Amino acid sequence: IFTQQPSYFNDLDETLPTVLQVFNNILHKCGLQCEGASAEPQKLGEKVNVTPGNMPLQELKDIVLYLCDTCTTLWAFLDVFPLACQTFQKHDFCYRLASFYELAIPELESAIKKRRYEENSVFADLWRRISHSRKKMIEAFHILINRVCLQPILE
Repeated sequence: IFTQQPSYFNDLDETLPTVLQVFNNILHKCGLQCEGASAEPQKLGEKVNVTPGNMPLQELKDIVLYLCDTCTTLWAFLDVFPLACQTFQKHDFCYRLASFYELAIPELESAIKKRRYEENSVFADLWRRISHSRKKMIEAFHILINRVCLQPILE
């Protein structure tokens, strides 16, 4: 599709800030602060008391499902269309993804492990989804590094 319609690369370029905002939104909902270029100042008077460990179970489930869906979609897109990697890199996507991973994944995993569940199946489902999200983030990162850094050296 991109070869038939090269203007889609411009659309992708304009869409990537929205994709990055998804990760920022997850961090914000978890009471975690972004770093570097993605950081937004905290509003005066805004206290962040919610963490993955103390948020309601339904909210934790929603965040994990949202993250899982986002990571799977991101990986699938890059896997099917690795030429998009250059556009992702223009937005410092590797750095932003690594920062998000470092801030969010340990917090979410810890919250899932420490929480008490009425049903063991809820824990199993959350753990499976956060593990899948982690795996797809790493795989997407590998695709990006391979296409942006390694292949140019090999060619």
